Amino acid sequence: MAEAHSLMLYNTLTRRKEEFVPLDAQNVRMYVCGPTVYDYAHIGNARPVVVFDVLFRLLRQMYGEKHVTYVRNITDVDDKINARAAEEGISIRELTERTAKQFHEDIKALGVLPPTIEPRATEHIEEMKALIEELIASGHAYVAEGHVLFDVPSMPDYGKLSNRSLDEMAAGARVEVAPYKKDPMDFVLWKPSKPGEPSWPSPAGIAEPGRPGWHIECSAMAGKHLGDIFDIHGGGIDLVFPHHENEIAQSRCAHGTDVMARYWLHNGFLQVEGEKMSKSLGNFITIHDLLKEWPGDVVRFNMLRTHYRQPIDWTRKGLEESKATLDRWGEISDRIGGALTKHALPDIGVIEALKDDLNTPLAITRLHELAKECRANADGASETWLASAAFLGFDVARWHSPVQSAELVEVTDPDLANRVKSLVAQRGEARKAKNFKEADRIRDELAATGVVLKDAKDPATGEIVTTWELAR
Repeated sequence: MAEAHSLMLYNTLTRRKEEFVPLDAQNVRMYVCGPTVYDYAHIGNARPVVVFDVLFRLLRQMYGEKHVTYVRNITDVDDKINARAAEEGISIRELTERTAKQFHEDIKALGVLPPTIEPRATEHIEEMKALIEELIASGHAYVAEGHVLFDVPSMPDYGKLSNRSLDEMAAGARVEVAPYKKDPMDFVLWKPSKPGEPSWPSPAGIAEPGRPGWHIECSAMAGKHLGDIFDIHGGGIDLVFPHHENEIAQSRCAHGTDVMARYWLHNGFLQVEGEKMSKSLGNFITIHDLLKEWPGDVVRFNMLRTHYRQPIDWTRKGLEESKATLDRWGEISDRIGGALTKHALPDIGVIEALKDDLNTPLAITRLHELAKECRANADGASETWLASAAFLGFDVARWHSPVQSAELVEVTDPDLANRVKSLVAQRGEARKAKNFKEADRIRDELAATGVVLKDAKDPATGEIVTTWELAR
């Protein structure tokens, strides 16, 4: 057996790959910024959820499930939430409950484990207010016109995470111009609520009720559940500045510590078909819509084919390639009759790949090698292969082909055959038009009559071809 190596992670704070050494191996702690629940989460939101799910799985493998605490928050107080609730004419609570439920259902389909703790911002207002009071008392925050603001120049090494000076950050940021700010870079910790917006009694003796700024939420929730200093803080690269920079400023200055988290991990940007994802370009893709056409395993596999720190170009071709791979693996699993037992262990090569800064492309390469060994009927390869895939979050129980597992009968009724062919053609047109609701309806209609569909990529043309069989 190959020698086991240490876990190496690229630390944004130091700009180098470092050996991960937890503060306490009996209590490994990780915080990741979660969703703002006002709408369906888009595919860019899915990337950190999947990436840090892999890290969560790896940490549990290394230190034991009971010794890892993973906190991923939900932001349920925000300007976008207020605007969407008003637009729909519903209460803010109704909107956030609905969208949080949608988020959980969508990421569950991607094979994501629930975090250890999932705190909500609205349930931690008192912790936020206490943190704000600490910052005022220590001279790092001040009250002005019903607002509480963080005094950025009071922190000499502000900007260390993003590695930019105050002048550089001010030039590159959308800084709100407000006469009550001492410095243009000062940011809001608490602000007055407008009529109809959520509000709470304000800190610092402010008479009017208000609500927290965005950045203070994560500092308060991370501090409560993980302590003043913890091991890992993660999120998308877009959060480095200002969100994570401001989190560090708030937490360090309130607690008097040199660091907030010791390792900062950030996943790269995601674009769609070579362009930035935006509603104006018509390429805005939600996880929910993606799952109408593609199985969750395909979406997850396509995400993990690219190293987490690299930018990812989300393309239909990539999804088709990912589906083709999983289809082949499903056929191999069927052929060998592979089954995953409770005590099966993942391959050491897969684990070692992940320990090298979550090198999922290398881990997938190893899965290919194991699949090849299974195809050659190597003893013991099947269980290790399936355990390795399951460890990466794939639902191997669903790899078996529904066509191969059904008892098929010969179709002798020409009218039935013509009707099925017509419906399959209609479904194909619906898919091309991206009318996935209609495509799903046709598929369900056929399934109700015992017709099993199977989509596969034509290697010659690259087009998706649908075949069908009648199951008894």
